[in-house]
Amino acid sequence: MSTTASIDRLGDHVGETVTLKGWLYNSRSSGKIAFLVVRDGTGSCQCVLERSDQTESFFDTARRLPQESSLTVTGEVREEPRAVGGYEIKVTDLSVVHASEEYPITLKPHGTDFLFKHRHLWFRSKRQWHLLRIRATVVDQIRRFFNDNGFVLIDTPIFAPAAGEGAQTLFKVDYFGDPIYLAQTGQLYLEAACMAHGKVYCFGPTFRAEKSKTRRHLTEFWMVEPEIAYASLDDVIAVAEDFICSLVDRLLADHKDNLVELGRDVDQLATIKKPFDRITYTEAADLLRGPKPIELLDNDMATKTARVAEIDKLIPELEAATSTGKQWQRDKAAAGIIEVREERGELVEQMANIPKHKELAATFEWGSDLGGSDETIISRLHEKPVFVTHYPKPVKAFYMREDRSDERVVENFDLLAPQGVGEIIGGSAREEDLDRLIARMKQENLPQKDYEWYLDLRRYGSVPHGGFGLGVERTVAWLCGVKHIRETIPFPRMMGKVYP
Repeated sequence: MSTTASIDRLGDHVGETVTLKGWLYNSRSSGKIAFLVVRDGTGSCQCVLERSDQTESFFDTARRLPQESSLTVTGEVREEPRAVGGYEIKVTDLSVVHASEEYPITLKPHGTDFLFKHRHLWFRSKRQWHLLRIRATVVDQIRRFFNDNGFVLIDTPIFAPAAGEGAQTLFKVDYFGDPIYLAQTGQLYLEAACMAHGKVYCFGPTFRAEKSKTRRHLTEFWMVEPEIAYASLDDVIAVAEDFICSLVDRLLADHKDNLVELGRDVDQLATIKKPFDRITYTEAADLLRGPKPIELLDNDMATKTARVAEIDKLIPELEAATSTGKQWQRDKAAAGIIEVREERGELVEQMANIPKHKELAATFEWGSDLGGSDETIISRLHEKPVFVTHYPKPVKAFYMREDRSDERVVENFDLLAPQGVGEIIGGSAREEDLDRLIARMKQENLPQKDYEWYLDLRRYGSVPHGGFGLGVERTVAWLCGVKHIRETIPFPRMMGKVYP
């Protein structure tokens, strides 16, 4: 008699007969033995099938079963340190639920465009399985942090009548004949809620119509936004710091193995402790114009140039290997060509951008907003996350509090993650003074009538308050060491890409 078990709990059933319900991830056979790697959503397990009187009826079927066929496998659980997961099953029975058609995503490397066109199937690959598991834990820890620290969840609307951030990034929607917009942020509504509950947060999808195809941008992404009454800029920064540390600690406790599988340096991640680095925008501008960015980018150019030269020598060797040797060797060479050509394309594109990034840094003018390349440089020059504070007023949102000691700047911050990731949090103290807020709205040419409800918050019991927003996808990309945030959301929406 067998017990239905999940692969992640096989250690509880050593010596017992269990049944797995899953899919065939990979297989190989030699003579009278076949090795089937079965996955069931919780992990993968090697299932050893030996030809015998007991298995004769399904042995040939099993060893020819196409990748991603669904099946049930019954057998004895054995400890096997060399096997994936540390356990294997000696198969005594097998039943095919559905024999798959030829699966489009093989175990060989594929191009990025191909994989995203098959995103609905790419989920099943190991890398994506690890990433989405980690994302689920990040989402859980986000909720736990705020729930455990006295914040009240407030669900803010997806439809918004006016801009919360720059009007140029609004998605316009026909709302029963009237124009309305997909929400860029829930913050303005949260400000109303924090006057009722003190500490609140919202968590959900947000939308930005930015015509950008960089690795940092999605048109639809998830953001968590806390808002705190009776809070200064320093108070908000302290919450953000504790929040990030809680995410790192949770992943190191629950997902160290997953991070290692993704190639993440967990030792480096373990150094993310308080206090984080902190500089002003003015100091950041001075840093960009100094010698360190030039040195950093010159080293990048030398390293990337050398790697391109290596690839140019390697490609002919791989091309020659595709026509000699055993089939698995030819397949490996063909897969290698795809992989290194894609790497070469990325390197060439990066090298072409380096002179521009050097010029942007060297000529950076006080009053300009920090661009993506600027953030990358600053974050690479810091070992820990770095808070950049007090940006010039014209480049930041109308609701940010003017610094009373220097009205050229606002009391805000961006938190830049290290290793060149860039911004993962943006926050500020909010302007609590009604007259100052109205004046700023006039400077920004915002129609006051659309924001009268928001101005009411300054008319009736206004207090110092502030908050921030964290983008889930950028944060997961940093925590996992992933280059592009499109891998960190189940179905990414980007400029020109909405399938599937």
